[in-house]
Amino acid sequence: MNTPDTSPIAAIDIGTNSVHLVIARPVAGGAPEVVTREKFPVRLGSGGRDMKQLTPEAVARTIEALSRFRRLADAHGATIVAVATSAVREAENQRDFIEAARDQAGVAVSVISGAEEARLIHLGALSAVPAADQRHLVIDIGGGSTEFALGEGTNPELTRSLKLGHIRLTDRFFPDGVVTKKAVDECQKYVRAFLAPAAREIREARFEVAIGCSGTIENLARMAAVESGNAPRTVDNLVLTRHGLRTVVRSLLAAENASSRARTPGLDAHRADVIVGGAILLRQIFKSLNIDELVVSPAALREGVVLDQLRRQSVTADALHHLGDLRRSSVEAVARRYEEDLTHASHATDLALGLFDALEALHGYGDAERNVLEAAGLLHNVGRFIAHAAHHKHSYYLIRHSEHLAGFNEHELELIAQVARYHRKSNPRPKHEEFAALDDADRQRVRVLAGVLRIAIGLDRTYQRAVQGVSVDLGDELTIELTVTADLDVELEVFTARERAGLLELALDKRVDFVVSEAR
Repeated sequence: MNTPDTSPIAAIDIGTNSVHLVIARPVAGGAPEVVTREKFPVRLGSGGRDMKQLTPEAVARTIEALSRFRRLADAHGATIVAVATSAVREAENQRDFIEAARDQAGVAVSVISGAEEARLIHLGALSAVPAADQRHLVIDIGGGSTEFALGEGTNPELTRSLKLGHIRLTDRFFPDGVVTKKAVDECQKYVRAFLAPAAREIREARFEVAIGCSGTIENLARMAAVESGNAPRTVDNLVLTRHGLRTVVRSLLAAENASSRARTPGLDAHRADVIVGGAILLRQIFKSLNIDELVVSPAALREGVVLDQLRRQSVTADALHHLGDLRRSSVEAVARRYEEDLTHASHATDLALGLFDALEALHGYGDAERNVLEAAGLLHNVGRFIAHAAHHKHSYYLIRHSEHLAGFNEHELELIAQVARYHRKSNPRPKHEEFAALDDADRQRVRVLAGVLRIAIGLDRTYQRAVQGVSVDLGDELTIELTVTADLDVELEVFTARERAGLLELALDKRVDFVVSEAR
């Protein structure tokens, strides 16, 4: 039997605006682990005749980037998979570029079709946004083209690639960076007409969740967040609303030229001369497809290339299985990364979820809070990787600053980190800076979820998994009934859980007691 290739993969995405690199190594049973990322702005598709020619200057910048990426890949012992999209796809001197990449940078470049680009973007986006089990639409605005992929699961049922991109629109309507009402009106009419056939197909196919990826959408979402007073640390699973986009577009159109536009809060200055075309395009996509909000995926084509390559190499029996439960898979991968005992953590988490479900009538929370509790339960002890003393505080830091927890937005990561932080020691207090920064509703969420988790962890104090399950009696006094494996003494578990019940009692304003029932 052939041994699967487990060497890292260096995926290179040669786009119209930038060249991107991601190096990732396969992880058995989980998502690939990113080793490094690099980006090099090259404007490969700018300056030619409607992208029919790659200019010598742009080619030189791109070859320089590829040479740099080649050296990085070699340093990591990675196999390079390089793909080129719209700019190279349409260029009449495509062959010259491919030969230069091979001869001067030592990189073999594959030019992929628009449909293949959409398929790989779809695969990559789903590695960061947990929407594989819903009907979803992935939208990627590039410099030369825009890709749509719609479906349910990891294989899209509809893909479309349109020759609409932020650089292409800029070259056509705003070549000198100046925004006039006439140019804006003409651009909007052009985009609306160009989008119409694909938009009709997509509306008829229907979708529940819209996902957006790549630099233009990421930057517009960041700008909207900054405008609302909530500057994000990352754009991972950030939500861009129709209202937020409308506000950002209005600000961008108010700036007469690129230099004044560059001062817009949250805007990447390198995009100041091309962002207007992308903003008009995204706003029309929202209108044409009746989108109210869009979830941002930080992963796109290059991550899709990595996953597709792993599937081809059959590194695992099903290299994409983690996409079915993206969040759980990434949480478990982070737990393993920090040498967490998943046997104990999983059992304590199961008890916590059982208790959470049984207490629904008291707390009134749903799936969102349940997901936070599950992640916090599995990760509550990761801080011991740093030190046992104050490990709950170390857990907060590792979770809050992890780059490997896929499928969670900033707000969710903050709650997960705080619930893990308060799984032991002092109760949440206003003098604690991170807790004080939460609003009242989130403070109560942390109290309830951390209170539930404290009891569950106490019920596996000896790591014997003696307590098999929990049920509750919601009388004047909250009684938690424990189902216990026969012949096992759970005196220490009950004592510990009782000692740790104070936070939940405070959060629910109920006294908690415990009774033991032997399993049948």
